[in-house]
Amino acid sequence: MDLFESNRIEFKAKITDQLVREIVAFLNTDGGKIYIGISDDGKVIGTKNIDESLRIISDIVCSQIEPSPIELVKSDIHFLENQPVIVVNVDKGTESIYCIKKYGFSSVGCPIRVGSTCREMSQEQVQYRYKMRYSDDDLLVSSPTNLPELSFVTLKNYYSNIGLKLNDENFKNNLNLLNKKGQYNKLAELVSDNSRYSFIFVKFEGANKASLSQRSNYGNKSILFAYEQMKNRIEAENICISDTTTRPRIDKFLYNIESVDEAIINAIVHNDWSVGEPQVAFFNNRIEIISHGGLPHNLTKEEYFAGITKPRNAALMKIFSDLDIADNTGHGIPTIIEHYGKDVFDIEPNHIIISIPFDKDILERFKREHTDIINFDLNEPEKLILEQLSLDPTTTAQKIALKLKKSRRTIERYLKSLQAKDYIERVGTIRNGYWKIIK
Repeated sequence: MDLFESNRIEFKAKITDQLVREIVAFLNTDGGKIYIGISDDGKVIGTKNIDESLRIISDIVCSQIEPSPIELVKSDIHFLENQPVIVVNVDKGTESIYCIKKYGFSSVGCPIRVGSTCREMSQEQVQYRYKMRYSDDDLLVSSPTNLPELSFVTLKNYYSNIGLKLNDENFKNNLNLLNKKGQYNKLAELVSDNSRYSFIFVKFEGANKASLSQRSNYGNKSILFAYEQMKNRIEAENICISDTTTRPRIDKFLYNIESVDEAIINAIVHNDWSVGEPQVAFFNNRIEIISHGGLPHNLTKEEYFAGITKPRNAALMKIFSDLDIADNTGHGIPTIIEHYGKDVFDIEPNHIIISIPFDKDILERFKREHTDIINFDLNEPEKLILEQLSLDPTTTAQKIALKLKKSRRTIERYLKSLQAKDYIERVGTIRNGYWKIIK
């Protein structure tokens, strides 16, 4: 037999606990073959219990190595010198680094092949390769959309509104809207006018999901516009009670709007969109903001609570940062903790749920003062405003405020509420447009 151990060939007399180490080393280097049934001196001794040995190898590949190399490791049975020998064929890994799962991405967990032996990577090598694993930041960037054509009018308008003009020739590359093959990717679809992704607002009558009272879909358009609609809806739902006995008056709200807004932004930019879309659920005592995928990139809870930013969707985060929606400074989570503590976070491997509780005093006072409208979709001021808009679609918030004897700020808040509930939409500019009643 003209085989010798080398950087791509390893002999093993039998299966031992070291087999997983050998496989990982080949994955992390240039691939190779492991012959089980040949001793270190090259003598063919064969393998007994072939079926059991193949089962053990399969278990190692499926459950003991991260990320999964199941497509890269195949086992065959060869007969050498009339003896059955198992040959484990290991391709070079498609990821920048693999580890023995029980040791994680540490020096001992990440061996490489050096000559005919396995050696541990240095910590610097592990850190470099681990960083390279996320250089193409996420599946949004690398995965193509199957939509043949996309338009980006909304995206361009958002950049234009902050004084930036997207160059038609370069913006797709500059914003990472194309994958390595030059195809539109999932990120491009998410920010395009053609997006099929949903961003759902659901409202329940009680403290659980037993009775759904309302559902609004702010998806199927650019995630930027969907976020703006969701933000308007959350602002419209935020009850304000004013104390007019003091000067200046004191406004108290049902929930801290900044905390909810930060939770929604985090849910968008950290969401694993390959699993599902984020959701905002409104109960009678709290708001739940739900995102998929758990903590990104092995971020620890301590790092997450401290505001360390490792966005799962870095390219999407850049767009939100460009548009001053998110500032990428990591203050969002600490802001929520400052107002509500860490107990509002439910962090699991597959999801993060942030539950923002309502101010009980504000809720009870509002219920006492509005017993006639508390469980209806539209309150009395909103109905009166709809009536004014039906009489004069070009009217302004100031004119409505004078007629209803309310402040302009109050009318603007109700207009936002009616927009968020899909009762009206604004057509044209603030100065030259009009209000269109949808339902």
